Amino acid sequence: MPVVVPSNLPAIDILRNENIFVMDNNRANHQDIRPLRIIIVNLMPTKIATEVHLLRRLANTPLQVEIDLMQMKEHESKNTPKEHLEYFYKTFDQISHRKYDGMIVTGAPVEMIEFEDVDYWKELEKVFEWSTTHVTSSFFICWAAQAALYHFYGIKKYKLPQKMFGVFSHRVLSPNCSLLKGFDDEFLAPHSRNTDVLSVDIERKDELELLAKSDEAGAYLAMSRNGKQIFVTGHSEYDAGTLRDEYERDVRKGLDIQIPKHYFPYDDPSLTPPVRWRSHSNLLFSNWLNYYVYQETPFEWVNTL
Repeated sequence: MPVVVPSNLPAIDILRNENIFVMDNNRANHQDIRPLRIIIVNLMPTKIATEVHLLRRLANTPLQVEIDLMQMKEHESKNTPKEHLEYFYKTFDQISHRKYDGMIVTGAPVEMIEFEDVDYWKELEKVFEWSTTHVTSSFFICWAAQAALYHFYGIKKYKLPQKMFGVFSHRVLSPNCSLLKGFDDEFLAPHSRNTDVLSVDIERKDELELLAKSDEAGAYLAMSRNGKQIFVTGHSEYDAGTLRDEYERDVRKGLDIQIPKHYFPYDDPSLTPPVRWRSHSNLLFSNWLNYYVYQETPFEWVNTL
């Protein structure tokens, strides 16, 4: 089944050229199907690229998914055209009366700042609290996972001596968990972050379960035991060239950045990196949509107008 997006969202053409089933909302309105309603809280500066990354994953299931995009009202985005944000994005005030089957909150390049010092922290905390009553299951990525673990469970983040940057091997800790159905015992996923949350801090919380970790990259996947919150510390949604683009960007800025580990063939940035995490990423998103959203959400949400 397709992912349903606004008729002229730029990501449509990119996804259709990849033979990914995308349906505009004009066509979807003529189908007698109850789609899943997903709100994407996009905190990334390169919002259009992130839209493509996430829509690829959400379109790869038998379920029809209807997307809303949300930005932070308290933050001015400098890397996405204003016209794009005004046309396609909503603010929390505009959607807070609605109920959603699922919510995805992306990462953000603010990890070196204390949570309370992020300019939209109070607004994001409102979104977090709202999600507990208005969203069936929430999916937090990278910095958003750290932020949600801190907000809901008081779990702190720690600055790393060197950026966790590359594609790392992880092992499954709970093979019978529905979120991990179909996973190999070991799987790969990208990371790109300067801070960390500790596995031991997650394991100390009775309300949480650590599902997968890496000897090199640490805690990767955790969830609340009721399935309403999924925490992913990496970026399984990244496409083939995302880590390369981040590396080249930092080199141009003159930053002290290492070559992403286990990414370029022979650690040679002139060579094309292969995608070795796509199947895991597709499984992660499809399992979440099926077992924690579709199977759990009410058939009819009663919205307050």
